[in-house]
Amino acid sequence: MAVVIDLLLAYFVYFLTRVAYLLENWSYFQNLTSGELLNIFSGGLLFDTSAIFYTNALWIVMVLLPLHWKETAAYHKVCRCLFVVVNGLAAVMNLADSVYFTYTLRRSTSTLFSEFSNESNLGSVVSVELLNHWYLVLLAVLLIGGLWKAYRVPGFKPVASWRYYLTSTLMLVALVILAIGGIRGGFTKAVRPITISNANQYAPKPTEAALVLNTPFSMIRTVGKDVFKVPSYFATEEEMVAVFTPIHHPQPADTVVYKPKNVVILIVESFGREYFGAFNHWLEDGNYKGYTPFLDSLVSQSVAYRYSFCNGRKSIDGMPSILAGIPMFVEPFILTPASMNDKTGIAGILGERGYESAFFHGAQNGSMGFNAFAASIGFQKYYGRTEFNEDPRFRGDADFDGTWAIWDEPFLQFYSRKMDEMKEPFVTAVFTASSHHPFAIPAQYKDTFPEEGLAIHKCVRYTDHALRRFFEISSRAPWFKNTLFVMTSDHTNFSDHAEYQTDLGGFSSPVIFYDPSGDLQPAMVDAVAQQIDILPTVLGLLGYDRPFLSFGCDLFNTPARDTWAVNYLNGIYQYVKWGYVLQFDGQKTTGVYSLEDKLMEHNLVGSVAEQGRMELELKAVIQQYMMRMKTNRLLPDAS
Repeated sequence: MAVVIDLLLAYFVYFLTRVAYLLENWSYFQNLTSGELLNIFSGGLLFDTSAIFYTNALWIVMVLLPLHWKETAAYHKVCRCLFVVVNGLAAVMNLADSVYFTYTLRRSTSTLFSEFSNESNLGSVVSVELLNHWYLVLLAVLLIGGLWKAYRVPGFKPVASWRYYLTSTLMLVALVILAIGGIRGGFTKAVRPITISNANQYAPKPTEAALVLNTPFSMIRTVGKDVFKVPSYFATEEEMVAVFTPIHHPQPADTVVYKPKNVVILIVESFGREYFGAFNHWLEDGNYKGYTPFLDSLVSQSVAYRYSFCNGRKSIDGMPSILAGIPMFVEPFILTPASMNDKTGIAGILGERGYESAFFHGAQNGSMGFNAFAASIGFQKYYGRTEFNEDPRFRGDADFDGTWAIWDEPFLQFYSRKMDEMKEPFVTAVFTASSHHPFAIPAQYKDTFPEEGLAIHKCVRYTDHALRRFFEISSRAPWFKNTLFVMTSDHTNFSDHAEYQTDLGGFSSPVIFYDPSGDLQPAMVDAVAQQIDILPTVLGLLGYDRPFLSFGCDLFNTPARDTWAVNYLNGIYQYVKWGYVLQFDGQKTTGVYSLEDKLMEHNLVGSVAEQGRMELELKAVIQQYMMRMKTNRLLPDAS
């Protein structure tokens, strides 16, 4: 009986941490009905059961092991400590992940450890969050204390009797059988071990699937798992290629004009479309101004896309998407074995045409593995915090933000100056950092950009200012007029508008092309765009004439009606095209929403004529992706 009570204690802890997860992210879940919440919490029991039996397996065996000599106070104190440590850690993981959800819209998986393995500043980041979320720290302490206090010690007597051994053995066998069923998610033959994607059975939307799951389960179920499982939607490769192929075959050299322009790609940390006034004239009854006055002016001189999206929710998702045309499906590409596949990117492709290339990121060299990935896709040079500190024209670590990187304003000035030294034509990319947690700005700008709205808003204004200064100094450089500038964000971030907190709204990143020579006619194009379109679009504008791989399309040479976007969230693929977003769980379509239904309130599944074609195209994209990852075919000559 004591064992059952102790297991119920574990369930209670998981329940309370799920409530905390809900309340911490209330703005994302506030529209759930009581019936939907009940379904989510009841579904959560299935995943909690699996996690509880996974993590408490050793404790169960130790407590019920039929050996009478173990029935001592010391032995059961060890069992008690094990139980409290295991379930206390589970509580901490769930509570910590409730804070991280805002950045990713999903539960953390085992790749989290690889993602931050190169960071030396995690201590300061975590300490800031502990202070900001002191109430969650207090809850964790209370839960761990409660586990210790409420724990029940089994009442076996240390007597070598047949009753003791029979009772202990029967209880152990019974709990082992229950554990097997609990871990698998059921006892029927049709039940496979439940996975993360099963959470979508209990959640109305993919974003809400995170509330069904728990973090220990998500971690355990992704350790050592094969990310790339090739589906069999198409019987032959020929059938699949007839629907979609990522191999681009540009026009022959004698039919296109090669334009060896410089290419400058600005990857701006966390700059979702929501922060721009230029993309949101309709917001707040037409009164919304946004936080990017300079970039709004740049948009008016550029080609931008009304419905533009990122392909992932993390910084490490952005780099492969933007620079190599590879989206994030299931797990970040950089953290999977496929990252070792033969591949190239915009720097490698243009390097074959004599371009000099360099990647810039103001963090400690090695941060996020960006330098290694940049080198793997052809960037010849890498400039980080180390190189900035070595440049006598700048103040070195006096401009370090104390957590992540060099402040954006000085680092972007450094970026511009280094391009002055490069031989044309060149291709460069910079990854900014100041609009990142913990959302600080330089002391001299505290009054210029005061706190307003969300904590990130002052940082957005500061980075907008830093970009203004970058363009001011760059515009005086001899290379400026012969340069194509591309701007996007790595992902989105905090939101205070419901329209940007939906399954699709959380992926709303800008895609902007600016050419100061005037070769591009400024326009806000009423079409879909995504990060993986940047590579083929730039190559198209340059008149590149050789085959290459990108899962996106050339926006300037694809009819506006036929551009599209794809992303992945909690086991659901989202495919945007023809004025709709289709949600697909790998087997069937679960949702279809109009792009004009900004809150995604009206599921049109089964009533939209385009649904069948959209699903077919998405299946081809998924199968191509998985097949190429598994078979090392990320180069056009491996097509």
